[in-house]
Amino acid sequence: MRELLIARNPDPDSSLRFLVRLPLGEGLVFRTSDTWPREKALFCYPVHLREWPDEPEVVEQIGVRSCERRGAAIDLVVDRGREHRSQIVYTTARGRQMVFWQSPKTRKQSKPRVALPTARAAGVADLRIVVDSHERYPYSFPGQQVSIERGALRCGDYGLVVDDELVGSVERKSVADLVSTISGGRMGFAMGELASLPRAAVVVEERYSALLAQAWMRPSAAADAVAELQVRYPTIPIVFCDNRKLAQEWTFRFLGAVSVWWETEQHVVREVDGPEVSLFTTTRPTPPPPEEPTTAQVRAWARGYGIEVQDRGRLRPDVWEAWRAANPTLP
Repeated sequence: MRELLIARNPDPDSSLRFLVRLPLGEGLVFRTSDTWPREKALFCYPVHLREWPDEPEVVEQIGVRSCERRGAAIDLVVDRGREHRSQIVYTTARGRQMVFWQSPKTRKQSKPRVALPTARAAGVADLRIVVDSHERYPYSFPGQQVSIERGALRCGDYGLVVDDELVGSVERKSVADLVSTISGGRMGFAMGELASLPRAAVVVEERYSALLAQAWMRPSAAADAVAELQVRYPTIPIVFCDNRKLAQEWTFRFLGAVSVWWETEQHVVREVDGPEVSLFTTTRPTPPPPEEPTTAQVRAWARGYGIEVQDRGRLRPDVWEAWRAANPTLP
């Protein structure tokens, strides 16, 4: 029978105290912080097979009933009565690979017992959501009155497009992705791009407590960074949902509300201020300044007031000064 091997990490400076070796192919080795995902999902750092020690200090050696890779996850079933099922999940955060080891218990903790509503979002009969073409494993919004299109969004992962204009967008994040983009300095630029839209938001597929429980960035630094982003961009809410399912529901409701807001605001502005007023201005647009008069117009004006001017060529500076003095509001 194949075996799951867990040994102590020989590197004393590493915060990931254990090495886990899976019997998949020639073997997969990860650094991690515990011997099993009992209370929370464990962050795993994949390393080369040669990092497995020649004489490992094995702390657990468990027979494996099944170890199969299915898509972006590895299903692991070990030979014991309790704590026998788990899953290694691969995710990608802006080009950086993240791996987590989770069990049914840790997954259950992030699945509140709640039935999602099936009513239309803000009463919209058929909400059209554009999913960014780079989004991997996108939301499908099952059971909702929504049509999904794939396209390139200039910012965000799920957008509402009206007349070829992106009027609302939601950026989807896992906690790992959020921390990765914060530490890499990319989250500030993403928030700046979202702030250029009429309405936008960031939805995180985990609880806020998961931000404080992660191990790849100091929790206080991560919490401070999120708070700083929210203060710097107060119009872009950062919403923590319990899991992917609720984050998907929140995204659907948010974009539905944006759709109704856009149509209502545009109608009100046109009724009150006229069709030429921009949706995002609170006053009427400034009319263009009058054009400067031609030489022929100033020459005719001067002759009407008895000022001598030549029939051709440039006008004397004193003629222009006289005209400006008589017309102070014009160029």
